[in-house]
Amino acid sequence: MVDVSTFSIVVASAGVFAAAVYYIIQIRHQTKLRKTDLILRMWQPVCTEEMARAWNRLMSAEYDDFDDFVEKYGYPLSENPVSIAFSMLSMVYESLGVSLHRKIVDADLIREYFPVGAMWRKMKPVIEGLRKQRNSPGYLLYFEYLYNEVEQLQRGVKNG
Repeated sequence: MVDVSTFSIVVASAGVFAAAVYYIIQIRHQTKLRKTDLILRMWQPVCTEEMARAWNRLMSAEYDDFDDFVEKYGYPLSENPVSIAFSMLSMVYESLGVSLHRKIVDADLIREYFPVGAMWRKMKPVIEGLRKQRNSPGYLLYFEYLYNEVEQLQRGVKNG
């Protein structure tokens, strides 16, 4: 027969276990909310007229490779409007890549909010040219990491 003290220990233990499970669920939920909030905060400065102009300038620029870009628009890190657009957008995507690498944000949310693939494909020839010219293989490496992770996720979404 079970005495009252044994029963109270079992009930107290079950209560502690239930509280721990509830706490874990709440922590996970809060983590998701924080990651979503961070993406939304990163999205807000991108949704400005200045960034829209930068996007339009860069996406409407026509070039085949690094040398073609330099010939038509000047050096990528100079003061001309297309180069400034390149710098602005590369910083946005590099910071997203760092955040993803550090697991601060979720790749699926980035995929839904930011056109990573389109931007990487547009900027890749210039980035690779800068890496080669400056002997800096790590230049915008987290942007490339971001692209690879989002593309891998995208392939999984299409296949799944």
